[in-house]
Amino acid sequence: MADPSSYRPKPGQIPDSPGVYKFRDDHRRVIYVGKAKSLRPRLSSYFQDLANLHPRTRTMVTTAASVEWTVVSTEVEALQLEYSWIKEYDPRFNVKYRDDKSYPYLAVTLNEDFPRVQVMRGAKKKGVRYFGPYGHAWAIRETVDLMLRVFPVRTCSAGVFKNAERTGRPCLLGYIGKCSAPCVGRVTPDEHRQLAEDFCDFMAGRTGAYIRRLEQRMAIAAEDMEYEKAGRLRDDIGALRRAMEKSAVVLADATDADLIAVAEDELEAAVQIFHVRGGRVRGQRGWVTDKVEAVDTAGLVEHALTQLYGEEIGDSVPKEVLVPALPEDPMATEALGQWLSERRGSQVSLRIPQRGDKKDLMATVGRNAQQSLVLHKTKRASDLTTRSRALEEIAGALGLDSVPLRIECFDISHLQGDDVVASMVVFEDGLARKGEYRRFQIKGFEGQDDVRSMHEVISRRFKRYLAEKERTGEWTEEEEGPADQDPTSPTENGEPAESAETAETAETAETAENGDTGENGRSGPSLKDDDGRPKRFAYPPQLVVVDGGQPQVAAAKRAMDELGIDDVAVCGLAKRLEEVWVPDDDDPVVLPRSSEGLYLLQRVRDEAHRFAITYQRAKRAKRIRTSPLDDVPGLGETRKQALIKHFGSVKKLRQATIEQICEVPGLGRKTAESVAVALAQAAPAAPAVNTATGEIMEDDGGSTHD
Repeated sequence: MADPSSYRPKPGQIPDSPGVYKFRDDHRRVIYVGKAKSLRPRLSSYFQDLANLHPRTRTMVTTAASVEWTVVSTEVEALQLEYSWIKEYDPRFNVKYRDDKSYPYLAVTLNEDFPRVQVMRGAKKKGVRYFGPYGHAWAIRETVDLMLRVFPVRTCSAGVFKNAERTGRPCLLGYIGKCSAPCVGRVTPDEHRQLAEDFCDFMAGRTGAYIRRLEQRMAIAAEDMEYEKAGRLRDDIGALRRAMEKSAVVLADATDADLIAVAEDELEAAVQIFHVRGGRVRGQRGWVTDKVEAVDTAGLVEHALTQLYGEEIGDSVPKEVLVPALPEDPMATEALGQWLSERRGSQVSLRIPQRGDKKDLMATVGRNAQQSLVLHKTKRASDLTTRSRALEEIAGALGLDSVPLRIECFDISHLQGDDVVASMVVFEDGLARKGEYRRFQIKGFEGQDDVRSMHEVISRRFKRYLAEKERTGEWTEEEEGPADQDPTSPTENGEPAESAETAETAETAETAENGDTGENGRSGPSLKDDDGRPKRFAYPPQLVVVDGGQPQVAAAKRAMDELGIDDVAVCGLAKRLEEVWVPDDDDPVVLPRSSEGLYLLQRVRDEAHRFAITYQRAKRAKRIRTSPLDDVPGLGETRKQALIKHFGSVKKLRQATIEQICEVPGLGRKTAESVAVALAQAAPAAPAVNTATGEIMEDDGGSTHD
């Protein structure tokens, strides 16, 4: 626990102006970001007697090891910078609202030549008109199905659209009148775009005028005795009214507003948002967050607004935002309203509803927030208790000084000594952090040796950590570095790491060579600059778990001892009897079968095994898909495909003469000779067997491997 006085700024050093500040821990991670109208009194408030601080604030300042700030001109700039830093650094002591799901929107792709109506999730795209969010995707599809009768806009994918263009035949929706079939020219691009714009106008709330026009056309058709046309218009009007009924009218003045309510207790807060467009509730969403910082209701509302509208521009920010509380400082409220207005591009009214329908609707939103918090606590209470108990049981069983908040587990996977890979999974506070999973290729040796593989992986993981510590200056020149980590010693690739910059370059080379990647499959360096952004191997765990027994544990401990790592606990979990092994102990630690600690270790181990075997299978599948043609110099993918298309399979290509290979367009005699030599040297694969019948399958298809 750090003493805040050890990093307290000197008197007069803090400027008396608006700004944003960051607290960092001893690993240079940003753990808290805040803003202030005046930095001097705000920062000074953190360095008073610890007994006078809120418990969460006390925990934050004792976890921090330094503080820094950036001066800005106005409170609006401070608000923008604070949002950017919270999004970038993901500080652990800031309130962060997290959706439990990705909310679906009804989207119209006006950026395409033929706009398409579809369900969209995730980040919003430029040129696409969005409506929602909706609670469920099926609610969007029901609405669209009703409206396509009146606005037959394209809903098909690009592939279906192009196929219809090629064949000259529309899809089923085109035949039943729910698509205007622009793919086959039934309407012009301009006519189809007008349909899409009418669809958007109706969804935006301009419904009354359009229905009145349809009623007038229906009356005219009836007078002209065009009863079939009048009947179709009557059905169209009915479909639009049913679509309108799906969103209840809550505000009679066709208001565009977002209503935000908060329900909270000492530990958590729930936020509910109702999106009202054209006086109707078009969508609803909710967040629940841990109150990791000392913040009142107004502060929660401010955080919710910045995270709700931080990525929005234009009409996505409504004309009116109704909230349950505002900051006591009128200047802060004005800055928040100005920021919202800048996001929208026009004036936004930010206020607390005082009377009438809007106040009543705010009460409804508040009841939803309260129910959401109760439901969340009902679901999570046992989970929080269980995770805490599991971590305490692990700490007690292994004799740790504190509970292991960060656990890393390593597993080795291979198939009879081929395609040897390893995985690293990360659990923090008992929950998986999939964004920090990593995978490794074992290239230090050939063959099957799980113990040696474990030693290599643990060594590589903690060499990265030590290199990062050296790069960020956590070691001073006077300090003696751990064994095998002299700045001038070669890295595991044999390249000297003579400086922090060189060390990072060496890591980049190793990552590219060894294929260490995260769960998203991307490889390459992820160590970023030393300003608190998450880094791939920068944070040490409190506990390393290996999948295996005493030999694997000994290998992991030996690797860490060689690097001078003595503050990370190690254990292994053997599959056979689920025994927990610790270094230098001939007997395992046996946890009760009903132990929550054992259950957590099993989940961590099983997740590492899943991640490793998934990677190993992918590598094996990729290797199997290789072809003898891959090794032919000068033979690119296009000509390889031309060869397979011409002969039908690698088997038939192997039987062809050089003259026959030369008949393939684009292949000269020299390349044909190289192809023949490569196929002659490659051993033919074993014949494929139908496992159901035992029949040997002839390789006469279009396979590109043999």
